[in-house]
Amino acid sequence: MATAAESSYRVRVVDESHVAPPRGSVSPTTIPLTFLDMVWISISPTQRIFFYEFPDISTPHFTQNIYPNLKHSLSLTLRHFFPFAANLTCPPPPNHPYISYKEGDSVLVSVAESDYDFDHLTANQARDNNAFHQSLVPKLPTQSLLSEETHAVPTMAVQFTVFPNSGFSIGIAFNHAAADGRSFNHFVKSWASMSVTHRIGDLPCHDKDLVQDPDGIASIYLNDWRNFLKNCLAPSSADSGNGVTPPAVVPQEKVRLTLVLGRAEIEKLKQLVVAATQTQSEPAAARISTYVVTCAFIWVLWMKIQESKEGTTGGHLDDDTLSHFIAPADCRGRLGLPFPPTYFGNCLAQISGSAKRSELLRSNGIVVAAKAIGRAICKMEKGPLTGAENSMSHFIEKLKMPSLLVTVAGSPKFRVYDTDFGWGKPKKSEVGHIGHGSFSLNECRDEEGGVEIGLVIDRQQLDFFNAIIELARAEYSMIG
Repeated sequence: MATAAESSYRVRVVDESHVAPPRGSVSPTTIPLTFLDMVWISISPTQRIFFYEFPDISTPHFTQNIYPNLKHSLSLTLRHFFPFAANLTCPPPPNHPYISYKEGDSVLVSVAESDYDFDHLTANQARDNNAFHQSLVPKLPTQSLLSEETHAVPTMAVQFTVFPNSGFSIGIAFNHAAADGRSFNHFVKSWASMSVTHRIGDLPCHDKDLVQDPDGIASIYLNDWRNFLKNCLAPSSADSGNGVTPPAVVPQEKVRLTLVLGRAEIEKLKQLVVAATQTQSEPAAARISTYVVTCAFIWVLWMKIQESKEGTTGGHLDDDTLSHFIAPADCRGRLGLPFPPTYFGNCLAQISGSAKRSELLRSNGIVVAAKAIGRAICKMEKGPLTGAENSMSHFIEKLKMPSLLVTVAGSPKFRVYDTDFGWGKPKKSEVGHIGHGSFSLNECRDEEGGVEIGLVIDRQQLDFFNAIIELARAEYSMIG
């Protein structure tokens, strides 16, 4: 059951405006989508929320004294990151979507006021997920890949939400086809810098010619997505041209939690995995990093949650059923690839590992998971884009069994707690769009070397979740 505090909160929009790059600063531009962009063409908008503590704030104070500078600095930043002020244009099949910018294109920016308990919202314990997924980020229209008419949707929107006498949040939704997490992180850090110092550091590189596609992989991916959507949608929807992208399914009774693994806990996890693999010659044994053991820990945790859920819903999967772990890997700076660190767009390869669910559920499940992820990373590093022509169809195939798929959003490398608009580090940062089978990773706000893990689970599974976390801490001797 939702608490009274959670069920009664309100979010009220008090202002809306559009922010564009300075007039004449960006020429009309058409940007093609590369095959690395096309991977994300049918994915629901990415959502990131930053919370800043500001004890004496009121909505009038925010709109009169803080909001103008945020809008002005956003405008100046969009001059260099103009794809976020542009539109994703989708012509009828078989034509390819593209990003187009013309004078006057802008970002919808809104200000809202909420009576939600700011301290509760920025804590780690269970909170109503709708507050994040639906209330604190702007609604960004999604594109249709099946429409018989050309249409365009914005690539980004921003919402500021004021919590009187407590603080405010910056919620941003953006289309993943326009940019990956590193590009977005570059943008938001540049915006913060412009807001404080009136300048930004390294400028983004918009050279899409760096992505070579002699085999027409972009067309393969687009066809894969369109075929997937046709199969998912009812014939009446497909025939009418209203085949919108399926949204992330986040039921009403979901809660969001933040699980913090401290540096000492992570080191113990590493020691556990290393001890179990030190006599083996697998290359995975050399890949026991913070990222690997954290993802392995959550993969096993998620499988246990699913096992509990299957037991209550009459599900049936045999012991040899494979569970899949998929995570993005940044290609910038990797051997043999031409992408500079400031490349703007999508520049991600896929880390894809699998393991039998029965093995993940055993006492040494985290070792099994860590080895599978380690092997996947080694394979990716040998050839980040090897077999790229088939990776989309393989991914879509795994989407058909969501209970057996675990994915990751965010990265501790983004250093989200360094996003300083002049009020110090955020009190909390959340990835809004996580849901079924996906979790987020941030660096730990208060401990170097620690990790914050964002999870969304069924409210009715909360007691079970807490129990298995405590059991895991005891089993792995992690005193938290």
